Amino acid sequence: MDYSLQNHASYIGRSVSELPTPALILSKPVLEQNIQILLDDVKQLGIEFRPHVKTLKCTEVTRMMLGDGIHRRIVASTLSEIRGCLDLVKEGKLDECLYGLPVSASALPFLQTLNESLKIILMIDSEQQVDLLESYASKSPSPLAPWPVFIKIDVGSQRAGMVTDSPSLPTLIQRIESSSAATVYGFYCHAGHSYACRTEDAAAAVLQSEVEGVAEAARVLVDGKSNRRVVVSVGSTPTAHVVRRLQGVLLEGMELELHAGNYPTNDLQQVSTSLVEPTQQAVRILADVCSVYPDRNEALINAGTIALSKETGEFPGYGVVVDRAQWSVVRMSQEHGILGWAESDQTHRLVEKTGSKSSDGDKVEDAFTVGDKVLLYIQHACITAAMHYAYYVVDEQDIVRETWVPWKGW
Repeated sequence: MDYSLQNHASYIGRSVSELPTPALILSKPVLEQNIQILLDDVKQLGIEFRPHVKTLKCTEVTRMMLGDGIHRRIVASTLSEIRGCLDLVKEGKLDECLYGLPVSASALPFLQTLNESLKIILMIDSEQQVDLLESYASKSPSPLAPWPVFIKIDVGSQRAGMVTDSPSLPTLIQRIESSSAATVYGFYCHAGHSYACRTEDAAAAVLQSEVEGVAEAARVLVDGKSNRRVVVSVGSTPTAHVVRRLQGVLLEGMELELHAGNYPTNDLQQVSTSLVEPTQQAVRILADVCSVYPDRNEALINAGTIALSKETGEFPGYGVVVDRAQWSVVRMSQEHGILGWAESDQTHRLVEKTGSKSSDGDKVEDAFTVGDKVLLYIQHACITAAMHYAYYVVDEQDIVRETWVPWKGW
């Protein structure tokens, strides 16, 4: 069993420099600030909010994202996440969960059981999934209520969903509405392509296209029907950062909600969008310097692929040293990470914004010594966090004040 999973609580009250490595460090002040910004934005707009629990996957963060019960809906990508959130149901702070993948045959029996404790919404983007629900209902020993479903709309990500001009979309809507096993709850889209945005204007344009896309799909149900109400759900972390710029395009009968998941932590990919500051990154990875190689101007750390992931972005490599931003994890294997000099416009921005050291020069022997501990900013917090069994939650002085254990598995 992982040492941190067995012994994480014993490090409460100690500096991060004393932690076993590799370790995931979570800054609670930064986390709280990031969460509050978005809670304030949705409050000001008067819209509903559905946080996605996929990034840090733990009760403590989910409770914070919900505003301690102000918002009562979530999105989850795994059954494990839904099971983990049942504690919040018992606390009376959570009412509803969207299972964020198009529903599968293997997941359906588990979702039916979970539906007894928490209202489960399903995701649909094919008539074959309606067939699946009808077949499942026909085999049930007792009558089942129709499943509320979001119809997934593809607004450019090309991951899941149907485009709004697909001739199959009206057919799918009619198929669901005529089925005894499902009923349309709303329309959902995720602008994953918004990660390519580099300005507020670009992100706001993607957000506007999201809303217009799901609103167009929803018109099939609400136009001219005074008694029909559907939810239109939009969002991603880049577009959530500019949600205050949203302009209304909804018809009567449409309820707008925002969803986002990465925003509590942020990461180098989010910093690359220019929509968040480097200091808004709540996650860092702690690693040991295990060797130094002056002949090739590199150093070895004990954080490799399964501590960091192989996600990349506009910042060089797979992670950037927090206080020496020109040094990045330039190569990795399973447990090994190689630090190399990797100067770029993005690393210059980190130096300017964070006060990172830039006077050590480009010689590895001047920057690192065997036995040093280094903190790394990471490319994609969602995937990196999934690699770790315990989170060390620190204050402004990097003293561990709490430890949180995430939900694991699918």
